[in-house]
Amino acid sequence: MGFCYKRFDCNTLPLVLKSCAGLSALRLGQQVHGAVLVNGFGLDLRNLNALIHMYAKCGCLVFARKVFDGMCERNEITWSTMIGGYGMHGRFEEVFEMFNRMVEVGERPDSVTFTVVLTACSHGGFVEKGREIFEMMKVRFGVKPELRHYTCMVDMLGRVGFVEEAEKLILKMDVEPDEALWGALLAACKTHGKVDVAERVAGRVCGTELSVVASSI
Repeated sequence: MGFCYKRFDCNTLPLVLKSCAGLSALRLGQQVHGAVLVNGFGLDLRNLNALIHMYAKCGCLVFARKVFDGMCERNEITWSTMIGGYGMHGRFEEVFEMFNRMVEVGERPDSVTFTVVLTACSHGGFVEKGREIFEMMKVRFGVKPELRHYTCMVDMLGRVGFVEEAEKLILKMDVEPDEALWGALLAACKTHGKVDVAERVAGRVCGTELSVVASSI
């Protein structure tokens, strides 16, 4: 398509890279990378963040990391995108390594960063690490847990059979649980045979589609 030979403003190419990421169009994304450099956007934060996202989504973590390591400036989006790329492909040790490095250099993790790291804890079965990160989020960084953070925690606890702990966490929440959250708990009840917890959930979701699921456990 000759991307390298066209002139673009700095706001256009990140949108193209986002589309490449969504389509896993690596070859086209590499052409756009060339256009980023030719157009003089090699130091532009938004373009570089978009490149990391594109390479990570396409499974090219080595290239994503090369872009990351070559950056003179990074923000929380940069770190969250690189961490998320590792998490997306099951590279959990790298997730924690990057998160620790982010904190060490003084970059403040935001709500999105914590969602990415807690998701990695859930998918990787790192329960103690997940508990530690969840407390760090609240106490050290003052990030108020949102529904998505609680969902990560419930999913993490439920996967390893800590169903009662997951239930207690939901009951202590200061946000309203949605059907997805109750559904995660019910899935854990079914997997681990926690009929008593499922019965309690059934009483709370009465009148919704989940009540049918709860009654079948």
